[in-house]
Amino acid sequence: MAKEIAMLHDVARCSACRACMVACKQWHDLPADMSTPFEGQYQSHKELTPTTWNLIQMNERVDSDGKFHWDFFKRQCMHCSDPACAKGCPEEAIEKLDNGAVVINQDKCVSCGYCAHNCPFDVPKVNAETNKSTKCDLCFDRIAEGMEPACSKTCTADAIRFGTKEEMLKRAEQRVAILKQEGHQDANVYNPQGVGGIHMLYVLPEKPSVYDLPENPQTPNSIDLWKDVVRPLGKIAGAGAIVGVLGMAAFKKLANREKGEK
Repeated sequence: MAKEIAMLHDVARCSACRACMVACKQWHDLPADMSTPFEGQYQSHKELTPTTWNLIQMNERVDSDGKFHWDFFKRQCMHCSDPACAKGCPEEAIEKLDNGAVVINQDKCVSCGYCAHNCPFDVPKVNAETNKSTKCDLCFDRIAEGMEPACSKTCTADAIRFGTKEEMLKRAEQRVAILKQEGHQDANVYNPQGVGGIHMLYVLPEKPSVYDLPENPQTPNSIDLWKDVVRPLGKIAGAGAIVGVLGMAAFKKLANREKGEK
């Protein structure tokens, strides 16, 4: 068994340099998004796109004491331990690797969009040009060769760290303790258990809602019904329909032959 790995984004340390975004584009050879209208802020993209898998969100807010805050948050696939995208994929094109990375097999993807529909974090996007679903793959190919993900390797502020999940959780708890000493009483480690835990961990100085994160995301139970009951029945029904069509064709052929003999 491969060691369970994780990446950790320390929001309090992020400087929003966006080097991680550039590194992601370079490693995966992703083209630039040509339509990025000005939204009145410094954030480069409004949201993730089929060719932008890693986005630094920049949120301006004023707290109850009138103090201004500029929050920087690294948005990407969470690589859930119980991934809704994989459980809902009708072609089994999405796989959770032993180390925790959740990866889309582009050869199997049929662009149905179920992964995007089921994801509680609204991460996967369907590329209209390639008709394939895309998202961060945690640089699983780099990890397989003993390297760390491109984004964590490039981070200039040590805001992104990579290692075993055990190590990252320990580091995260230590950082939360420091932040609470500094007055951030709502500081927390974001690792929601409703999706089995995640492999893209966060140290948050404030509550998850401040960063547009769901407090308690869940892998929908209905996906189990879809995967274990509806989809198998659909395959049986599909096979039955095919057999029926072939049988009817054979019957017509036989009937025509008998008619010709008469």
